[in-house]
Amino acid sequence: MQEQYNRTRRLLGQPALDTLRGAHVAVFGIGGVGGHAAEVLARSGVGELTYVDNDTVAPSNLNRQIVALRSTLGQYKVDVMAARTADIDPDIQVHALRMFYGPDTADQIDLSQFDYVLDCIDTVSSKLMLIERCKQAGVPVLSSMGAANKMDPTAFRVADISRTSVCPLARIVRIQCRKRKIDKLKVVFSTEPPLAPLPQEDGEQAAPGRRTVPASNAFVPAACGLVMGGEAVKDLLRMAGTLRPDV
Repeated sequence: MQEQYNRTRRLLGQPALDTLRGAHVAVFGIGGVGGHAAEVLARSGVGELTYVDNDTVAPSNLNRQIVALRSTLGQYKVDVMAARTADIDPDIQVHALRMFYGPDTADQIDLSQFDYVLDCIDTVSSKLMLIERCKQAGVPVLSSMGAANKMDPTAFRVADISRTSVCPLARIVRIQCRKRKIDKLKVVFSTEPPLAPLPQEDGEQAAPGRRTVPASNAFVPAACGLVMGGEAVKDLLRMAGTLRPDV
């Protein structure tokens, strides 16, 4: 179905489509942000995609995650996203890794195989490990900052971590990057101050390492994921010299 990329070709040209088809991109974390980022990559025709996440679809995901449907409850998110990708374009090669990225598993993934990495992880220690290892491997990485407890989908910005503000997660990552002597890190962050979540009434328990369950909606994490996916596409084309000069 070559015609499925006709609109993209008219905007970017055939050399750009060829670049994307030859690229291998990894998305770590297939949640509210990562699922929408993966959707952008798949619909843009990226030829090889690796999805990394060990979580399964839960009822609490239905309000915001593209992989979450009544029919997918209990399934691994990477498997759902892989099936969705195949339904978009069966020629895309997909690797679905049911894995929590951390000290016990990081060595199982050779980051050098990727042309680009999207960090959509919400566990700070794993996020920092992935960033550090990408830098050591010389692999471009784009990292998402906080998307929870926010209401303004237009407040996302793309910047180096050193130029971020307002976002509490970005502050932590900024400090840790300095400690690790990581000079540059491209991130997507929100300039909107986070709201305090309302008192819990549903009995949902916070995940390990969290004091409270983060609040979220259908549109803010999705907006962050769309920006993440779009930046990855443009960066791949910039690196290959196939991004039209007027972009």
